[in-house]
Amino acid sequence: MTYVPWGELATNDFEKADVLLKGIPWDCAASAGKGAAEAPDRIRQLSKVLPPITESGIIMDQGFFIKDEGDFDVDLNWERYFRTIREGCREMFKTGKFCFFLGGDHSVTIPIEEAFLDVHQGKNVGIIHFDSHCDILIDYCGHKWSHACTQRRVLEHENATERGLTFVGIRSWEAEELDFLSKHPDIKVIRALEVYEKGINHTIDTLLERYQGFDVIYLTLDIDVLDPAYAPGTGTPEGGGLSTREMMQIIKVLFQELPIKAMDIVEVSPPLDSSDITSWAALKIMYEVFGQLYLKK
Repeated sequence: MTYVPWGELATNDFEKADVLLKGIPWDCAASAGKGAAEAPDRIRQLSKVLPPITESGIIMDQGFFIKDEGDFDVDLNWERYFRTIREGCREMFKTGKFCFFLGGDHSVTIPIEEAFLDVHQGKNVGIIHFDSHCDILIDYCGHKWSHACTQRRVLEHENATERGLTFVGIRSWEAEELDFLSKHPDIKVIRALEVYEKGINHTIDTLLERYQGFDVIYLTLDIDVLDPAYAPGTGTPEGGGLSTREMMQIIKVLFQELPIKAMDIVEVSPPLDSSDITSWAALKIMYEVFGQLYLKK
């Protein structure tokens, strides 16, 4: 065992790297429980002892590598910070390597997805958003970059389309969101109740059918898509969510079948966690993603 972040998967060699990883330790946009800024470091610490193997026994220690690019330095000038993230992510996406981001609250996804849309101008870009909330308010508590406004900001990008956006796991609403979604029916919402009633295979099939023909896809995963029983360490937990088991299976199939080129995991809050349950869930999902990327090499 190599006791460094990402263990045997870690490399400092850009050319060898299959995945570029970047942390965004920012939770200034969180509206309830804070602490997500601590997630990148905590997840890195736990990764030191996680073997490079998936649940089905795919061993990734032969020719699959992660280059951890560290964190975006925090800048309390919000507009400048998000501009820095957008510019940095653009450069990462231009490499053609798979890019993985660790938040941070969900507002950090705004500049990441904007950069993804920048780099893939002219392509049919999809965004799959796993969450208990839609995060599609025009503003929240007077802030247009709140974590409750993520996809509303991204939809303002010239390369974003409503047909390309899907929410999965939703079970909490603002009246403004319901009104907006009723007027924009091309946005797809798969509620947590639908996942429960119809099963994860129905959810998977719905997503696979919807994204046929898309060129590239960005996947953003708010850890509160999971039920608080599986992810208590998050700022705005909502009962009735998916299990870690369900999330792992959905993720694995999507990565097998769809052109997902980058993703993030956000809203993990170590200070609000119990026995690192939430951080371990995030890591388990990450390693299943890595296993699918390994198989695609």
